Amino acid sequence: MWYFARAPCVNAAKNSKLLGLWNRPAAFMSTLLINQPQYTWLKDLGLREENEGVYNGSWGGQGEVITTYCPANNEPIARVRQASVADYEETIKKAREAWKVWADIPAPKRGEIVRQIGDALREKIQVLGNLVSLEMGKILVEGVGEVQEYVDICDYAVGLSRMIGGPILPSERPGHALIEQWNPVGLVGIITAFNFPVAVYGWNNAIAMITGNVCLWKGAPTTSLVSVAVTKIIAKVLEDNKLPGAICSLTCGGADIGTAMAKDERVNLLSFTGSTQVGKQVAFMVQERFGRSLLELGGNNAIIAFEDADLSLVVPSALFAAVGTAGQRCTTARRLVMDRPGNYVEPTIVTGLAHDASIAHTETFAPILYVFKFKTEEEVFAWNNEVKQGLSSSIFTKDLGRIFRWLGPKGSDCGIVNVNIPTSGAEIGGAFGGEKHTGGGRESGSDAWKQYMRRSTCTINYSKDLPLAQGIKFQ
Repeated sequence: MWYFARAPCVNAAKNSKLLGLWNRPAAFMSTLLINQPQYTWLKDLGLREENEGVYNGSWGGQGEVITTYCPANNEPIARVRQASVADYEETIKKAREAWKVWADIPAPKRGEIVRQIGDALREKIQVLGNLVSLEMGKILVEGVGEVQEYVDICDYAVGLSRMIGGPILPSERPGHALIEQWNPVGLVGIITAFNFPVAVYGWNNAIAMITGNVCLWKGAPTTSLVSVAVTKIIAKVLEDNKLPGAICSLTCGGADIGTAMAKDERVNLLSFTGSTQVGKQVAFMVQERFGRSLLELGGNNAIIAFEDADLSLVVPSALFAAVGTAGQRCTTARRLVMDRPGNYVEPTIVTGLAHDASIAHTETFAPILYVFKFKTEEEVFAWNNEVKQGLSSSIFTKDLGRIFRWLGPKGSDCGIVNVNIPTSGAEIGGAFGGEKHTGGGRESGSDAWKQYMRRSTCTINYSKDLPLAQGIKFQ
């Protein structure tokens, strides 16, 4: 029996604008878990019966009070007062003022602050992982692993803070220097989804901070306690270093806050993680103001097992990729394509469909796997690429030629192209993201830091002459 962590809220989120509030029946308004003896550990994270959901250097909130629930049994955990539009406006102003301080701090010194955030998360990794499991619904080891991912990206960002920058290029003109200068964009808005309430914020936050930006976070309403708890940890580090708390601001809220962020010209980059349907709305609103967006949207990911595949790798990989996080990862395997017949267990396995069946081309946030049989390499590569999304993909084979064809221009068109491992479980050192309807954004490692900065090409004349490029003589 598979446990669907947040399946009821997926359609609600998709049918509401910018991840609006998921309402619960009043019948579930029983004693809050935070007041029960076995949940006293929640208070170790600074949580209370009613929590303020706005942070901009001080805690507050004048919006609606919502209750968050454990999806396993619908028990109410605690309450969070969300941001009003007035709270949002105040927070934006404070964040932009905080940027004036943060941008003047050298990048390696900013890296030191991020290092301290990583250490603070390490100290709370077990209890914060417990909260992720309780409020989001994933199993405990995945909850702890998600916090570990934030810790890892902090470690990565510390080193990166001493490496960011552009090249010095050869100039065609004597006495001239041609350099590439990178500067922070300013204010990075971060809207995260319920399924990874810590890690996705961490990818954005750590890299945005070391590149000189301040952050404004709106998490999913269903995981508001996680957002509050993480922000409390970060706020303590900023306070200890006598830095403005608004460097890492928080506005818990629903559609009104998300829409305001998308339309606000003061938000220089908006990172949005969620469904393709809502992502399109975000993209249109941001583009209408000629803003910058970083989109991490849906995935419809395939595992392809060839005749020479090592089944001892295929079976556990397909299992983890298909049902890990209750099938609610954007990298979850939706399609398993085999070159041979076999016997499969229902209801998590569906066979007998055409490879281009509409249901198989639709992302379903559930542990449902569609299985197909193919005949040729060319055919199955085309099947992998025929869906609208382009996030993650994987083949299982020992054929080196096939591996490099899979990695090449006629192979997988996804942003994550794996060999002999699952579609899920990416490391933080590489850029994470996908193509087509997945949005095209890249977060985490490699050169994803460039998305949080603006680039200037600078030519410096240190001679006494004024030669023009391309040898032009203007007299």
